[in-house]
Amino acid sequence: MSKTLFTIGYEGLDPERLRTALRDAGVAVLADVRAVANSRKRGFSKGALRAGLEEAGLGYAHLRALGTPKAGREAARAHDAALMRRIYCEEVLDTADGGLALDALAEMAGTQAVCLLCFERDPERCHRRVLAERLGARGFAVVDLFG
Repeated sequence: MSKTLFTIGYEGLDPERLRTALRDAGVAVLADVRAVANSRKRGFSKGALRAGLEEAGLGYAHLRALGTPKAGREAARAHDAALMRRIYCEEVLDTADGGLALDALAEMAGTQAVCLLCFERDPERCHRRVLAERLGARGFAVVDLFG
């Protein structure tokens, strides 16, 4: 059985379009991989996002430990994906805590359909691409959703 990991960025989406994309893909749990689960976009801060998902029968998990450090977020905003990736790997994924957090994500995604959430619409410019690559190496197929 091949395991599938989904990813989505909420840039350009509203909460209903997000929930529809998740339901249509068969996602069970949205794994929020933002370091800071706040948003100026209505409905995408942690509490409102969790409530809307639960109302739609979807689970929510905030995996703060897999978020991008501030310098990495700044690199992403400056459209420097290579720098964001380097910072993210050095400061998060290639640390002991980052490895444990990635293991926990893999375990969760191995038992139910999980979708990684961050802001960036383009997964190539987001740290969720790095997470997807790491899980791809563990046998996960990766599907990017766009809502």
